[in-house]
Amino acid sequence: MRIATWNVNSINARIERVLEWFEEAQPDVACLQELKCVDEKFPAEGFERLGYNIAVHGQKTYNGVAILSKTPIEDVRRGLPEVEGDDHARYIEAVVGGETPIRVASIYLPNGNPIGTEKFAYKLAWMERLRAHAKTLLELEEPLALVGDFNVIPEPEDADNPPSWVNDALFTPEARSQFRALKNIGLTDAYMEIDGRPGGYTFWDYQAGAWQRNHGIRIDHCLLSPQAADRLRGVEIHRDTRSKEKPSDHVPVVVELDL
Repeated sequence: MRIATWNVNSINARIERVLEWFEEAQPDVACLQELKCVDEKFPAEGFERLGYNIAVHGQKTYNGVAILSKTPIEDVRRGLPEVEGDDHARYIEAVVGGETPIRVASIYLPNGNPIGTEKFAYKLAWMERLRAHAKTLLELEEPLALVGDFNVIPEPEDADNPPSWVNDALFTPEARSQFRALKNIGLTDAYMEIDGRPGGYTFWDYQAGAWQRNHGIRIDHCLLSPQAADRLRGVEIHRDTRSKEKPSDHVPVVVELDL
């Protein structure tokens, strides 16, 4: 089973490019982030034509996450356990079929900038909520993949120019510590397990020729439960999509599991 994650940075603005990649890559499951549309405006027809079932948790103008699967989608959860006043569409979870079903979650973690504001506090609190929920999922002892745009640069090796990120919420000690704490509950970083070399970037800013100069960062991650990590066979970063016309600033990451 091939599970993809991709922050598409507005699904309707980039639908032709996204469908083009789906036709070429043919993922079995895809988790999308930053849809920037409500559920009713998600361009489902093109994906359904390619044989995908769809679950969407959308929001007007901002955020938005989705799971697409060539097998049935069941047990859908939209949002983390509720917190009063939090209406951000950043998390969707479901079980997808196959001989061995797997629970997947599409995650769009808060950016958190600027540091020292309510946005940064929200990011850290959201990460704590994610860790608490992930603990309950691990108790199920089933294959689980938490994938998406985590908006965290885990280590200096995950950035082309680490000093340029020291005042950014993606690279603060607090955010990195929260990410380590999430992994330490029993999750495996698929890229680090399979490859781990510096330069496995998944995001290049639109500004200052970041793509042309390879000033990238690794912020799109695939975290696996022990039952999924045991079946991990490969990880591929589809860098070529960043060079296409009207690209997202993120690229797809595809994890292959023996399911």
